[in-house]
Amino acid sequence: MKKFKLFGASTLALVGALSLVACNGQGTPTATTSGEPAPTTTQTTTGTGTSTTIAPAGDKEIVLYNALGQDLENVMKPKFETFKQKYGWTVRSVRLGGYDDLYKQCITDLQAGTAPDLGLGYADHVAAYLKSGKVVDMKPFFESTATVKDAAGNDVTLGYTAAERADFVQSYLNEGKGSLFGGATQYGFTADSLLLMPYAKSTEALYYNADALQYLGVEVPQTWEEVWDICADVREHYENATPFCYDSESNWFITMCEQNGWGYTSVNEPHYLFKNDNTIAFLTDLASKYEEGYIQTQKTYGGYTSALFTKGVENGETGCVFCVGSTGGAGHQDPAGAFTWGVAPVPGKLVNGQVVRKQISQGPSFYMFNNGEERTKMAWLFVKEVLAPEFQGTYSMAAGYNPVRLSTYDIDEYKDWLDDETNIKAAVVKMAKGLAEANAFYSSPVFSGSAQARLEVNAAMVYAIKGQKTAAKALTDAENNIV
Repeated sequence: MKKFKLFGASTLALVGALSLVACNGQGTPTATTSGEPAPTTTQTTTGTGTSTTIAPAGDKEIVLYNALGQDLENVMKPKFETFKQKYGWTVRSVRLGGYDDLYKQCITDLQAGTAPDLGLGYADHVAAYLKSGKVVDMKPFFESTATVKDAAGNDVTLGYTAAERADFVQSYLNEGKGSLFGGATQYGFTADSLLLMPYAKSTEALYYNADALQYLGVEVPQTWEEVWDICADVREHYENATPFCYDSESNWFITMCEQNGWGYTSVNEPHYLFKNDNTIAFLTDLASKYEEGYIQTQKTYGGYTSALFTKGVENGETGCVFCVGSTGGAGHQDPAGAFTWGVAPVPGKLVNGQVVRKQISQGPSFYMFNNGEERTKMAWLFVKEVLAPEFQGTYSMAAGYNPVRLSTYDIDEYKDWLDDETNIKAAVVKMAKGLAEANAFYSSPVFSGSAQARLEVNAAMVYAIKGQKTAAKALTDAENNIV
């Protein structure tokens, strides 16, 4: 059995801390920097808003842009120290307010020629960076058999062995493949290029009130048809409750497209496939269910529906029985003993007697910018440090995200953590592990405009559900709004 040591009791004290902002949205970290030496940053007001000027990298220093909250950056901080001891290079971590801020800062710095060495973000953003010519294909590093000297003079293999490469969760690794990036070949990449390396992953879970299901005498739903059948029972027995909530409108829409093969976007033109008879029928049906009081979403409710879930439904409470939300925000779904919670995969589609599951893969990944051979190499070596199975376990326990290395699940302390049935974060990580093994995760293709498509279908969902537009009108407007 494998064992590892945690960085200290303070690390596990972060279990209740903020998760990554893009996944659960429960908080927004401020723009700060950390590491040695501290950089100088200035706020420059322009005609279009406020931008941050970040000091250039110093000698033997690599710069990492991220949107981690302070709590999760603190989990990573010990790796800054061990990396400096091992290689003699400093990692300067620059925290920006959120992933949109990080994206804008990277665009600004790429134009100015002051890009960081590393970023921790999302594929949609990297698709926009490709035209800069600075994005690094990490596949040569990933497979390299070359060695480098650490500060003590020891040889360190730059890449991974075949066995180590197989240790990565392949569905997470595949998210960074060039084949998912529209237009990547025109910038010199191949279908097998690695433009991202996975760091911490989440998906969505169906959080449910187990006490309510027991009272109703029903099983946890496996398909959408079963969900709607149970919702009718919920409305009959819990008159003040909302049966079903889904936090992310866009995730709901895209997942239904994936599960049913309706078409959402394509890496090739025409890119936008989301307006069709099936999606119109889906949104029309949701509008009816909203009118009947069956559903709420983040925008229709006016906040994260985890607040509804944790209210409960007993004694006339106005909570919900089911809530689909990010596993990265599992801590916000914990009712703290008010009722018995349970977690399950997002409902799927029944095909030939088998439930077919397709769930979105979320969570940030590393990308690299080419700032010269030596800095690029050291940036890669830092990525390799935080992708070690032991650190992946430490980060997972603190944040509730899934590790990207399979061998992490064989570590004794991590296995003990996963077996804690009272820990909702452990429960969703364990569930997501099974989904990864079943190859249930999907990643949408990315290209210039894919990020806006996601925003537009989100808006279309809300318009249609609330009856402010017909489904056809909402989806037509979504198409027309993409520029």
